[in-house]
Amino acid sequence: MTLEEARALFPVLERIAYLNAGTFGPLARPVADALVEAVERDAEHGRSGLPYLEQTVALRDDARQAFASLVDADPAQVALTSSTTDGCAIVIRGLGLEPGDEVVTTTDEHFGLLGPLGASLATVVVVEPDPDAIRAAVTSRTRLIASSPVLWTTGAVLPLAELGAETGVPVLADGAQAVGAIPTTADGFDFLTISGQKWLCGPDATGALIVRDPERIAVTSPSYFAQTGYDPDGAYEPQAGARRLEPGWWSQGTLRAMLAALSLRPAWCFERAWDAAERCREVLSGRVEVVTPAERATLVSFRPDGEEPADVVSRLAAADVHVRELPGRGLVRVSCGWWTSDDDLDRLVAALDT
Repeated sequence: MTLEEARALFPVLERIAYLNAGTFGPLARPVADALVEAVERDAEHGRSGLPYLEQTVALRDDARQAFASLVDADPAQVALTSSTTDGCAIVIRGLGLEPGDEVVTTTDEHFGLLGPLGASLATVVVVEPDPDAIRAAVTSRTRLIASSPVLWTTGAVLPLAELGAETGVPVLADGAQAVGAIPTTADGFDFLTISGQKWLCGPDATGALIVRDPERIAVTSPSYFAQTGYDPDGAYEPQAGARRLEPGWWSQGTLRAMLAALSLRPAWCFERAWDAAERCREVLSGRVEVVTPAERATLVSFRPDGEEPADVVSRLAAADVHVRELPGRGLVRVSCGWWTSDDDLDRLVAALDT
């Protein structure tokens, strides 16, 4: 598949320089078709009967296998979720954190991770997103390091797996801006969350949680999919592996669309995304203040000169260039994916210069 053929999969790219996969990735035509065709099929034939349920369960198995292959995990370690927020909450609630326990996180985390941490009973220790600062914050009371392999603010890459190995503390990796954007495996993480709708370009409300040892997490909100049998008093036999952590249903359309999205990724996806991000930094330099971490991924953030970030985003949107503001950070963020062309970046620069 060439870049031109890849871009032709995404109808939105015919008109829009779509540079916001860090929020929602573009939908490819086969993904949208899978959603629409499944809804039409459900409308025509209904959503009931044992064959329908068995087909849905089989598709769930396929989805777990696809996510496992994506990050070199075992399918038994995969739970289907609705988001990375969902995955973070499952882990943090399931660890049974108590008063006196500590969790180390950073100043640059998304609320999808911070919210579940704030709702826990643990003391949340917040440090700068620097390996030395994280390492120094670990004490005998630390139960978890909870951070992002790729920061949603600047695209900086943190060596979380190495920090976990050095400190012996379990690591929860919020993979929202990593999985699908840069090569990422589950190796070295006790828990890894995956977003389906961002860099993987899947449908809304999709994701996965990879758990190295599913038995260490208590099920705090069991869904129908958590059990293989139950009694009238609610006692139940849990599913084997991470399936017992799954919080709910995915429609057949969602499952088929997610599988379609995962199958479309070309072998050169990471190389192209990296090249696009580096060119983005190059063309923006001299025009705006570009945040350039030493270790970085495919998010490019910059500080506008003399203009509010929200105004910049609105002005670019009027020119059919889609980026996003990072509220409270004074930053505009550009997401460069494997579908990003040089023309997209030229349009970004032209719109900024207007």
